[in-house]
Amino acid sequence: MSSNNLDQLYRRVIMDHYKTPRNKGTLDSNSVNIEMNNPTCGDRIQLTLQVEDGIVKDAKFDGEGCSISMASASMMTQAVKGKDVDTALELSHIFSDMMLGKDYDDSIDLGDIEALQGVSQFPARIKCATLAWKAMEKGVQSEEKS
Repeated sequence: MSSNNLDQLYRRVIMDHYKTPRNKGTLDSNSVNIEMNNPTCGDRIQLTLQVEDGIVKDAKFDGEGCSISMASASMMTQAVKGKDVDTALELSHIFSDMMLGKDYDDSIDLGDIEALQGVSQFPARIKCATLAWKAMEKGVQSEEKS
């Protein structure tokens, strides 16, 4: 597939998650609730996680922001649901490395998340893409401490 066709496919995947977000909403009060924002562009996210016995049983998000931040939140919630906390954190580190243009473990199938790879070429947008992931890290780490 040519680079141009791949870029178009990635754009379609991002816009699909933006226009039809997965796991949008909130969970009940027994969940971990994390609110974060990106003051440089106005993105804000409220992430709720249900973590039981070291497993992310459910994840939902709400908020406002650009297509990249909202699509990334949609993709992240899909990626971590049903995963153990260590795997969720590993996915977050892989995603962060991908955003920073570093080598990352590509043996793990990232699915739709790979569509965000091109964001690494736009440093000002990296914080948009990583906002939900940083919220998830904060949430699972606070849950581990409690």
